[in-house]
Amino acid sequence: MNAQQTTNIVDIRYAQNGKSTLTDNLGMREMQAKAYEARHKRFLLIKAPPASGKSRAMMFIALDKLQNQGLKKVVIAVPEKSIGRSFNDTNLTRYGFFADWKVTPYFNLCDVQNEKDKAGRFVEFFGSNCKATVLVCAHATLRNGMKMLDDAAFNDVLLGIDEFHHTSADANSGLGDIVRRVMNNSTGHIVAMTGSYFRGDGVPVLRTEDEARFYPVTYNYYQQLNGYKHLRNLVLGYHFYHGSYLDHIAEVLDTTKKTIIHIPSVNSRASTGQGKYTETDAIMKIIGTLDHKDYNTGIYHIRTADGRMLKVADLVEDEMKDRNMVQDYLQKMKRPEDVDIIIALGTAKEGFDWQWCEMCLTVGVRGSLTEVIQIIGRCTRDSEGKDTARFVNMIAMPDAEQAEVKVAVNDFLKAITASLLMEQVMAPSWKFKTIKDDDENEAENDFIHTITIEGLKPLSSARTQQIVQEQLDDLKANILQDDLVTRAISGTTTPETITKVLIPKVIRERYPDLSEEEVEEVRQRVLVDTIVKGNTLYNDNGEPIDLNDNFDDNDNQTSDGNRLLKLANRFINIDKLSINLIDTINPFQRAYEVMSKTVDAPTLKVIQDTIAEQKLDMTIDHAVALVPAIKEYVAAHEGRVPQLNDPNPQTRELAAAYTVLANLKRRHMQGLNPED
Repeated sequence: MNAQQTTNIVDIRYAQNGKSTLTDNLGMREMQAKAYEARHKRFLLIKAPPASGKSRAMMFIALDKLQNQGLKKVVIAVPEKSIGRSFNDTNLTRYGFFADWKVTPYFNLCDVQNEKDKAGRFVEFFGSNCKATVLVCAHATLRNGMKMLDDAAFNDVLLGIDEFHHTSADANSGLGDIVRRVMNNSTGHIVAMTGSYFRGDGVPVLRTEDEARFYPVTYNYYQQLNGYKHLRNLVLGYHFYHGSYLDHIAEVLDTTKKTIIHIPSVNSRASTGQGKYTETDAIMKIIGTLDHKDYNTGIYHIRTADGRMLKVADLVEDEMKDRNMVQDYLQKMKRPEDVDIIIALGTAKEGFDWQWCEMCLTVGVRGSLTEVIQIIGRCTRDSEGKDTARFVNMIAMPDAEQAEVKVAVNDFLKAITASLLMEQVMAPSWKFKTIKDDDENEAENDFIHTITIEGLKPLSSARTQQIVQEQLDDLKANILQDDLVTRAISGTTTPETITKVLIPKVIRERYPDLSEEEVEEVRQRVLVDTIVKGNTLYNDNGEPIDLNDNFDDNDNQTSDGNRLLKLANRFINIDKLSINLIDTINPFQRAYEVMSKTVDAPTLKVIQDTIAEQKLDMTIDHAVALVPAIKEYVAAHEGRVPQLNDPNPQTRELAAAYTVLANLKRRHMQGLNPED
């Protein structure tokens, strides 16, 4: 078997009943109608996968609040400007709704052709003389604009937040603070939407007491993909390679498929070291021969070896004029033939709407499971002529025993499938304090473990606090992917040189605005964070390296050589999920070909029920006692069984009982011990 072949880790087939894309007499799909039923709730939390129609659900709810619930204005905030196209003017009356969605161009602050004074226009929108009712902006504009407004400005205003996982229950989260201000200090309403209701750092999106005030509407990948008309197959695969990824990308890049290529960070070990522009140019040459560049749109026209002309969009380009031109083109595309391949680095991930996308090709291991789920969502929109969506991750060959690879890949696969079901699988977060820190007024949070460390420098600025609280995992990945650090770890460089010279060098390069004192504060947090999380750095002989510093403990870092394997250590409740999704793992020299069992819709449902049962505190006797009530519920709801995500606590109790008994029956039929 060729070691360079792409392995389909998951092959999920769905029923194609079309239910999730059928519309009712108001023009709403299944998820949208479910959310619209809860439109009168002041705080509404919609957890649904990419491509389920969350943006239009927001429009339906916002228009009802404006016309029927007495609200005066609507503010929609999205993570980045390119996502703003999801909230462009939309004709809704054509399909039966009572009004159309319209955004005054002056207050579309995501329009790349209208960049001037966005914070000022944000504040102007709330003025008494402003007649506009809808504003669309980026999260950053929301944060900046709210610094200039009193909380009362949101009285009778709906705040809609897309990709809500960007908020955090942490007290220093900018978006999280705005949410709490609107909830507690105004009469404003909130509709929060996300396709991955968890954060990679393990900190919850909302505090427990805040989340309890939100009315939840949950719609997961199982429901969404099982109800598509056209898309019937989701494939997740890993392509292991030796050497440079540019020498192997042609093996997995199918230029007949609409594709998003995410190249690795320049500091990543997967990077060639030649620079992102050089890598982008090399990929374009692999695609074909450049015919011309359209300087009115920024789109490259490339002719393939078999004579096809492809349109390629370059989102790696940093030059603002060219970048805005391409983003503007992508925001306005209307037909499949408008673009064929998009090459990106940090963009075109969450919320990016390209319904014809068939394949996401990602180079390098992504340390954030949230990022993986969001990338997968770029290709899972239902579209005529598209029956298969494919996510392929190109990864340098792991240097590990077969058994270790098999367990790690299976754990990673279980984590992905659990995350597709909106389950939190990341380990909890840690918070470190100095002895001098004053925590008398600090509220205790059960999701954060706090450790006091003597000699740890306090974070002296808002900038270092932001880095440590929101970007620490990404920074650690940068450090472990830095070529000098990698060589030092593999060689005879002293731990002191690594921790006090090379790691600060990476921090300075990533954050050139930091002072030397701030660099030192961040450096210490990087080291101590990895100590407590139990990650260990190994040399080429497999021996652990002690990175002794000025702390009492040994400072350890995680080797990036087997990042895919190491990531499995961050998943919780995975070992208890007794599902083997790996069929065979075959060695070829130092390569591994990992083949999976087919994961179809029924299997995905079993995973969902198994995870749910882990959370339940219900005995079999209690479940049996609720059987009559379950039967009454089913009879009263036209045969529909109670759901674990139902907002009604009594219904959730019945659903818990139903799940316990269903899993018990399944294990019995499989000949398993009921306690397994």
